[in-house]
This record gives sequence, C-alpha cells and structure tokens, in this order.
Amino acid sequence: MKKMLEKGEFIQAPGVYDALGARIVEASRFSAVYMTGYGTTASHFSFPDIGLLTMTEMVENAGRIASAVQIPLIADADTGYGNPINVVRTVKEYEKAGVAAIHIEDQVWPKKCGHMDGKKVIDCSEMVEKIKAAVDARQDENFLIIARTDALATDGFECAIERGQMFAEAGADILFIEAPTSREQVAEIPRLLTNKPLLLNLAPRTPNFSAQEMKEMGYSIALYPGICLMGAINGCTDEIRRLKETGKQRDFKDFMQTFVELNNFLGLQYYSSLEQRYKGNN
Repeated sequence: MKKMLEKGEFIQAPGVYDALGARIVEASRFSAVYMTGYGTTASHFSFPDIGLLTMTEMVENAGRIASAVQIPLIADADTGYGNPINVVRTVKEYEKAGVAAIHIEDQVWPKKCGHMDGKKVIDCSEMVEKIKAAVDARQDENFLIIARTDALATDGFECAIERGQMFAEAGADILFIEAPTSREQVAEIPRLLTNKPLLLNLAPRTPNFSAQEMKEMGYSIALYPGICLMGAINGCTDEIRRLKETGKQRDFKDFMQTFVELNNFLGLQYYSSLEQRYKGNN
C-alpha cells in the first residue's frame, strides 16, 4: 500500500467484516480492502459500535481477513485500546496478523462509531504520544499508521485541522479527519492539510463522492465501511421475508451464483487437487 501511495494511486477500500467479503472485493479487482470495526462488531456479536470489542477480538478477525487475500488490508484499531503502552502491543499484534495499515483515533475509551452522537476526545498531547508509540512499535516500515481525529464533531472544524497537523508532525503516515458533514468541509480539508496523504471515510454523515471527485480534491484513500454490511443485511432481510411469506426458499438456480460456482470461488478445485495429489494408494 505504501508503494501505491508513493505512485500517486487513488486507493478505494471497500469495507468488509469477514474473509469471504474480502475475497469478493479482491475478485472485483480493488487494490485494497478495509476491515470495518462497526461491521465486525455488528456481524460477529450483533453489538452496536460503542467499544464493546477487545483488541484481541479485532485482531483475530483482521488476521482471518488478511490471510484470505493478497491485496493490502486496512484495519480499524479503535483507540489503540489504552495508553501508549497498549498502543505498542496493538501495533505489534496487527502487524503480526498481516495487516498493511491501521487507523487509531483520539476518542476516549470506550469509543463510539465516528458517525454517532455523544463522542468525546482525549487531550491532543495524549494522542500525539500514542502516534509516536505506534510509529516506534512497528517492525516493518511498510506498515502504515493512520491517525484519525473525531474532534470535528466535538470541538469544531478548526480544532480537527489543528489536530491533523499535530498528528502529522508526530509521525503519522496518513491523516483521517472523521465525519465531515458538508461538501465544503470535505473540499477544505486537503487545502489545509497538504503534507500527508489523506483518507476520506464515506460513512452516513459524510456526503457521497465519486473516486474521481475525491482524487481531484486531494484525497489518496477512500473507505466504504458499510457497503458489504448493508448489502448483506438487505439481502438477508429480503430472503428471510420471502421465506416467511411464502413458506419456501428461492431455488438455488435463482441466485446470482450456482452452487458449483460458489464452491469453486471458495477454492474447492484447489483442495480437490490436493486430495488427488496426496491420496496415495488408499
């Protein structure tokens, strides 16, 4: 991912919550994938995104996703799960899991989804120390630290920009101003923060933009955190409603993929070839 940024490539990273979603993203020829904390929390535990998951649970999911694909994985690491010492362990664990980049935010713990009400942020100096700890903890220089601030909602636009500047000085590789609420704010951020690549999170409170629009404004990365989660919820809801109303599920041939196509997508042919190779004389 670092090489892609250095080349000036615009990175679109659809949000997934499991390995299968990541495989679909990779098969669709996206250059990166994103593990959403909201989606992980909702899909694996049916919890709201209010800081109920631990670092271990998040890293375990990130590891499964990273092992399923070859494209870089950006992962949500919430607040780093504690003070700078905890951030050191968080970075090491995500790096061992095969993640390419993590974002750490300046909310108090327990945190809330960046597009919920009622957020609170820690003192800027405390977040600066977390970023320094994260940068020092990584073993691979290609592992990227994304510094996210939620201060726009709590302290206003100017404060968020100031924090972004301080996070850049602390060594963050990428800056992430969470939840701008207007086209004007989205456009203004790249004009004020020019020394680091910028990430835009296309979640509910932020206006929707095309990849070309974001690139022209000066962004380097776009996250689409809810795209797979909402697609799955809508699809499951429709199919369960159909079953309840009719008493019968749709025929498999009516789905987009046949059963054989699905199994092949999941790698059945590869494992069948291994079975043939190692069956011996039995």
